[in-house]
Amino acid sequence: MESWITDIMEQYGYFGILFMIALENLFPPIPSEVILTFGGFMTTYTSLTPVGVIAIATLGSLIGAIILYFIGQLLGVERLEKIVDRYGRVLRVKKEDIRRADAWFDKYGYWAVLLCRMIPLIRSLISLPAGMSGMKFVPFLLFTTIGTLIWNVILVSIGVTVADNWTRIVEVLDVYSNFVYALIAIAVIVVAVLYVRRAKKF
Repeated sequence: MESWITDIMEQYGYFGILFMIALENLFPPIPSEVILTFGGFMTTYTSLTPVGVIAIATLGSLIGAIILYFIGQLLGVERLEKIVDRYGRVLRVKKEDIRRADAWFDKYGYWAVLLCRMIPLIRSLISLPAGMSGMKFVPFLLFTTIGTLIWNVILVSIGVTVADNWTRIVEVLDVYSNFVYALIAIAVIVVAVLYVRRAKKF
């Protein structure tokens, strides 16, 4: 996958970066770490500039985030509740759980969007609950832009600094990503266990 990403970026320049980073937001398995650090490296031997790469990468991220936000709006909490009505017993989820999660997101959603834009995998998926919870679009866009810009500036700057050693940095970032994935998996398991235990009490 890495060579496919870099080939497109080298062939199409800014447009390639825009396309890949928008795609990364829609399909999280595509690593933004590769796109952004390699984009930074490209500024050392092409006509691309760090500011240009950061700007176009931020635009691409916003395009992907906005698409997922509106998909989340189409799904909505009410539709999710209907799914829970039908499959709740199997999923061990109740309407109250959905409402509680929605209330939490209403309270902390803006900060969640900001922080999660700097966490692998979650940085893309956070746009879905933002849309589902009915978060106002302008604040969503603002906090998404800030979080995305911070992430992009850091990784592109690293790519510029390390130049052709960018692959080593990607390896380090992979460790960080794998650590985050492990934490997510543990959290999912813990939540599942708690749901099962609570269900047995009733």
